[in-house]
Amino acid sequence: MDKLLTVPETNADKQKFVMLDRTRRIYSDALFSHGDEVFIQHQGEQYRLRRTRNGKLILTK
Repeated sequence: MDKLLTVPETNADKQKFVMLDRTRRIYSDALFSHGDEVFIQHQGEQYRLRRTRNGKLILTK
């Protein structure tokens, strides 16, 4: 599991991920800097975003 990047659960840590500018871009290289998958917490549900060998993105619940 050391390859996974997870978003912190505390409100203080979540402030780091707040986007003030809705047009801000997040580059996939930044998301996948620690491996080929990340977990996204959204409305109490956890989603897995992963990058395939062909460079495609797959989002699963």
